[in-house]
Amino acid sequence: MAVDTCTTIFYVDDDEDDRMFFEEVTQQIGEKISLFEFGDQMLLQLENPPPYPSVIFVDLNMPIKDGFEVLQEIKKAENLKNIPVIILSTTNNSDTVNRCLDLGASLYVQKSISLKDLKKSLEYVISIDWQSHVVTKNNFFTSEKIYSLYKR
Repeated sequence: MAVDTCTTIFYVDDDEDDRMFFEEVTQQIGEKISLFEFGDQMLLQLENPPPYPSVIFVDLNMPIKDGFEVLQEIKKAENLKNIPVIILSTTNNSDTVNRCLDLGASLYVQKSISLKDLKKSLEYVISIDWQSHVVTKNNFFTSEKIYSLYKR
């Protein structure tokens, strides 16, 4: 019997194009993906696995329930709080980044406009050993500059 070494990724974003790009890149790197348009949809799936994610990517600016609310609900749920939550957003506003850190996000990745950089960011996130990773202000925010340091 073959061992499944794929990472299962959940991604919630109300922007259809962003979901499509994310799915394309995830398939390129050979990982499993579950896509959600709204935070409530993803939270419902988290309550009713399988699948169960190895990592969750959350957009901040969404209708109904924004990314901050989704992050808070995940981190207050005993059975979900240890799943790494990666914020994927266009903003690099320090107040927003710090709020996500304070709410318990594992990493803040600024959205890229290129598929190549999105692929690098996904590979970077998947390469992290989340069991031993300690989140600090120094390693929380990342953008394109970090990908030049990362080689897979």
